[in-house]
Amino acid sequence: MKKTNLEKVSNRLVNAFLKNKLIAPLPNKYTKNINEAQKLRRLCESKIKLPVIGFKAAGTGIPLIKKLKEKEPFYASVYKRNFLSSGKSVRISKATLGIELEVCYKVKKSFFSSKGPITMKNISKFISYMAPCIEVVGYRQRKKGITSFGDLCSDFGANVKFLVGAKKKYKRINIGNLKTNISNKKISQSVSGNTSTVYVNPLNSLRFVLNKVKKDKIDLGKDFWVFTGSSVGVVPIKGKGLYTGRVDKLGSVKAVIR
Repeated sequence: MKKTNLEKVSNRLVNAFLKNKLIAPLPNKYTKNINEAQKLRRLCESKIKLPVIGFKAAGTGIPLIKKLKEKEPFYASVYKRNFLSSGKSVRISKATLGIELEVCYKVKKSFFSSKGPITMKNISKFISYMAPCIEVVGYRQRKKGITSFGDLCSDFGANVKFLVGAKKKYKRINIGNLKTNISNKKISQSVSGNTSTVYVNPLNSLRFVLNKVKKDKIDLGKDFWVFTGSSVGVVPIKGKGLYTGRVDKLGSVKAVIR
């Protein structure tokens, strides 16, 4: 049976993902439109037989949503091999877009058997832990910049590595107004932000992801992580070395970029 162009493109991208290689940029037809990008992402993810540790929200900055004329964020799977503890090192490439500082949540597997939509009123019963997180974002392609959500979505949500700080038992706090900062003292780079920039707030971003996962009838059968989006935007990596991210009331997380 002759392979479709979508099949061929997905095979190239999956191979690049599995072997940590860079390939030529994908055809625009798969990246300009978010719906086409979603089809490609889902097909690629279906071909990867590696443990999934959770999901990431992407495109959670409301100004970016408006600028790129999108309606909402999107989500993508996160694989266990891209999940690291705080302080580990990450090798970057020319296609690395930058580094982000996020709030992440550990969600109970009971979520998968729940009925009805997840709301801001019932979401707390599904959360066990919360933690600060650094995400290194980038493509598997030799390209730079973001012109549409499709650019990010088609390429596994552009997730490279996730580094998670010490987790804390979940409790309801004013998660929509926490100061954040990520810095590399060696090169005097420091960027401050606030959790209010994350799709209203990280808890709302979590709600969005959980309802999308429910709609897509995904069941991991285990507790899982959700990474809710950057509180500082995509921060360019201006130099290698130790980056430290801090989220008020949650603590810190570190990544060594090399």
